[in-house]
Amino acid sequence: MLRVLGKLLLIGFACLIIAPLLIVVFTVFKSNAEFYSNPISIPVQFTLDNLKSLFSKQTMLLYFWNSAVVTLVTVALELLLASSIAYAIMRYGKSKIGGIIFALFAVGLMIPSQVNMIPIYALLSDLSLTNSHLGLILVTLTILLPLSVFMLTGFVKTLPKEIIEAGEIDGASEYRLFAQIVVPLTAPYLATTAAFLFVIVWNDLLFPMLLLVEKSKLTLPLALIQFKGEYITNYPLLMSGVIVTALPMILMFVFLQRYFIAGALAGSLKG
Repeated sequence: MLRVLGKLLLIGFACLIIAPLLIVVFTVFKSNAEFYSNPISIPVQFTLDNLKSLFSKQTMLLYFWNSAVVTLVTVALELLLASSIAYAIMRYGKSKIGGIIFALFAVGLMIPSQVNMIPIYALLSDLSLTNSHLGLILVTLTILLPLSVFMLTGFVKTLPKEIIEAGEIDGASEYRLFAQIVVPLTAPYLATTAAFLFVIVWNDLLFPMLLLVEKSKLTLPLALIQFKGEYITNYPLLMSGVIVTALPMILMFVFLQRYFIAGALAGSLKG
């Protein structure tokens, strides 16, 4: 009885998740008039006009490129900095220095990024970095660094210290220990963190809205706001933009799924 009840709850939960997704997909293939006549029905006549209009009348490829550049550069720099810091914390874990550094980054997790919006904008304005992808990358990199360090430090601490000690005995420098031993061993964990960061940066709306003004520099989430009218909104076109925006994240999860699961289970078998 309990097993049947559990399956029914899972089916109900799955329906709650799948139903909105199906409505979004159906909306993409409807005309605007058909959507407003019956928003949740299956399209009477499937049309690709919304997808064609999205790339012919809208500069979606430019917005897609902007998001890709900001996301990939931010995630790459984030992994490089965070993994280096996590390695340093692990190496100096037995001393007060490692504990203090980790504590400072842990405190950074407690401070909401929203409370720093005005100081951040003022600082970037003084540096002439507003309305630029460089300024957005630097801000996002800084905001996410405590989270990235917190995640990777936990992963790095699961590495067998005997391997690192063996490298030290062979005369390897800190750089070689990090680049040739730690990074290859933490590849699944780095992929997990990269996937997590990718989703956050790709979907970020707050800081692009704060910093980017010029239309040619907008990222995808910020560009989607343009599809919303003052009195009426073209929801089929908007949903087409949502699908295009979500597609890279879906593909990323498909290709990195095994790394994501390996990272999520890291340390679960250790005592």
